[in-house]
Amino acid sequence: MRIGNIELDNNVFLAPMAGITDRPFRILCKEQGCGLTYTEMVSAKGLHYDSKKTENLLYIQPADRPVAVQLFGSDPGILAQEAAKLWEDGADIIDINMGCPTPKIVKNGDGAALMKKPRLVAEIIRRMSQAIKIPLTVKIRKGWDRNSVNAVEIARIARESGAAAIAVHGRTREQMYGGSADWDVIAQIKKDLDIPVIGNGDIFTPGDAVCMLERTGCDAVMIGRGARGNPWIFSRTLKLISQGENAPHPDIRQVLRMIERHTDLSIDQKGEKLALREMRKHVGWYLKGFRNAGAIRKEANRAETREQLFQILKDYEDQM
Repeated sequence: MRIGNIELDNNVFLAPMAGITDRPFRILCKEQGCGLTYTEMVSAKGLHYDSKKTENLLYIQPADRPVAVQLFGSDPGILAQEAAKLWEDGADIIDINMGCPTPKIVKNGDGAALMKKPRLVAEIIRRMSQAIKIPLTVKIRKGWDRNSVNAVEIARIARESGAAAIAVHGRTREQMYGGSADWDVIAQIKKDLDIPVIGNGDIFTPGDAVCMLERTGCDAVMIGRGARGNPWIFSRTLKLISQGENAPHPDIRQVLRMIERHTDLSIDQKGEKLALREMRKHVGWYLKGFRNAGAIRKEANRAETREQLFQILKDYEDQM
């Protein structure tokens, strides 16, 4: 599959997720065959004003590529300027976030709030696409609320303004992450555009991914919450697509080894203290559905060192 001039190994992608898709997690998903990963969303203004915290979100190494860098903001000039800098620094793809529903983002007119301003959308995409020589992609939602479902219009504007691909989450901002994603709107956009359309929303199993591809005709699927604690969803989905085989979910020992590897990758990048704190949520996701997972999660939350966490995991494995 291609997006602009970027050749990708396959059409199963990892969605950008704040606080989740850092480099350690992207590495694990790529090792499982993920065709394209995205950074956490990065503030264009934060980059513009040299925020160290923002720069840390862009920790990318050659082995990670291809990686799409996702920016958020609503100032066309700043977005274009920062996109150009990222291109000059070697980014593969720039993605503009027009779908984040969180209050702290939309209150500033960013993320999904842009769905309410088609003219601004056009200006942002036009100026950003003209500032770079790599693909610019856009991630949108179905609309702002049930009374303003305009994803087809926004997708068309994005294409006409220079977007090389568009990802569509089939929920409105009003829905946040509740209810069901509307895959029909993804199908409508696919029929309307001649650029790659990436379907997103309610993909929690390999079967869901295949179903979305078949029902919508989209060119690729983007897996978000379904990948939390579950990087294997990429290898399992690719196996189902290519071989028709529904591989089983890994057993507890494989899961525990992945937690350990995830922890070590995080420590290497962030140091032990921060890595252990951030791993708490990941441990909960990895162990979901296993026996006594709740109790082990509470114990893991108290671990302050790598050795303590790994001993908790070992003791748990010995009990299984």
